[in-house]
Amino acid sequence: MTDNPPLSRNVSAVAMFLFPLLFIAVFVMHFRHPGDFFHFRLQYVPRDPATVVTNLVRAQNRWPLFRDPHMLGYLGLPLLPLCAYALYTLGRTVRPLLSGIALFTTVSGTIFLGGIFGMWTAFYRGLGNVDLQHTAGAIATFQGMTAPHGAFLVTTTLGKLAFVGLSLQALALLAVRGFPKWAVACVVLGSTLFLLFWDLDNWMLIGMALIMTGFFPAFRMVRDLNREDDSPPS
Repeated sequence: MTDNPPLSRNVSAVAMFLFPLLFIAVFVMHFRHPGDFFHFRLQYVPRDPATVVTNLVRAQNRWPLFRDPHMLGYLGLPLLPLCAYALYTLGRTVRPLLSGIALFTTVSGTIFLGGIFGMWTAFYRGLGNVDLQHTAGAIATFQGMTAPHGAFLVTTTLGKLAFVGLSLQALALLAVRGFPKWAVACVVLGSTLFLLFWDLDNWMLIGMALIMTGFFPAFRMVRDLNREDDSPPS
């Protein structure tokens, strides 16, 4: 008798829906108005630190912690390695080495992504606890801590490995019989948009929608694997 399919495979298949949906919600929460989505830029321009810090200090954390999009993204990151594992269960049958490298790359990048989301969550909530009389010092500190160099730049750069790994994992699926090439293209293109337009929420939202589209055939194939494992022996 064959064993039931591992719980991890079932969970990872569901994660291919939950992760994109959660992060699409995270990006939508960054838009103050619906029209902001249509303001496409080719390069990220940081918001004025004085405006950001002043608004956060004056707000004094009056909104719940779990309404912060950075916190939601932070809590949802464990779903990303599960997505990579679901793809790995398909790719390892034809490209075991490439799929293993891709899985390791995504998991490593997710660890650094956790550092990025953790930093921004701590920055935003921490500034809400600053006394108004120390606003000038808070602005200078925020500028220094978020400048694109040093440890901040290293963490941000390494976080991109998560989407490099997804692209590699998708390319490994080109050799899987029956897996549509358009789905591979969606995952690769969506991940590329993340890498090229980092911190630009509308581009990343489109990228996540493409990744989710590419996940649909993978979900069906993983589900079919589960059914085959769960079927009684002949």
